[in-house]
Amino acid sequence: MNTFINKLKIFTLAGIVLVSFANCKAVDNANNKQKGAVIGAAGGAVLGAIIGNNVGKGGNGELGAVIGGVVGGGAGVLIGNKMDKQAQKIEEEIPGAEVERVDNGIVVTFDENSGVYFDTEKYNINAASQQTLNKLVNVFKEYPDTNILVVGHTDSSGPEAYNMTLSKNRAYAVTNYLISAGLNSGRFTTNWFGESQPKYDNTTAEGRAKNRRVNIAILPNEKMIEDAKKESNH
Repeated sequence: MNTFINKLKIFTLAGIVLVSFANCKAVDNANNKQKGAVIGAAGGAVLGAIIGNNVGKGGNGELGAVIGGVVGGGAGVLIGNKMDKQAQKIEEEIPGAEVERVDNGIVVTFDENSGVYFDTEKYNINAASQQTLNKLVNVFKEYPDTNILVVGHTDSSGPEAYNMTLSKNRAYAVTNYLISAGLNSGRFTTNWFGESQPKYDNTTAEGRAKNRRVNIAILPNEKMIEDAKKESNH
């Protein structure tokens, strides 16, 4: 009888541990879903254009907060029209850049073949890159009611820590150049991911070249959003 009771206690204890473990996993899964929902609500398409297929794999909550939510309704239409015009202007001024209209924003991607060039292991803005960025400055001055997010990436060659620092230095080189050209520093947020967010295959030379990239996301600021809401209510 005592043996049976002891076995029963063991099975009961094991069951409690198993349920507790399952509950912990459920909480973890719920938290992951919540994170995904937050990222999704905060401009998931913009994040996707910046970090590729990794949006649902932890994402970047801080970046999501910077990007903000998608504006809908009449205000969203008005903002979309302004962003369409701005995107078209960038395409006309910088033919080599990859320009995507996503949600209420614009994502411009420069790899080493499309307008912003960095020598191997360097992060200085050279003469060719200055010409491209000067054109971008003119567009940003023409459309002042936007925030600008600059994000740096590298390929997987070299040590991970080194690549993280290199992507940071390149992103800040772009940000600092744009600010030095007369743009308001309050419009800018700078972020970097090193080799952690590849969009292309790092096992090929072409893929690595495309992963060595800088993204510039152009997003409506509070003034643009409020103005659009007022105009859409009239």
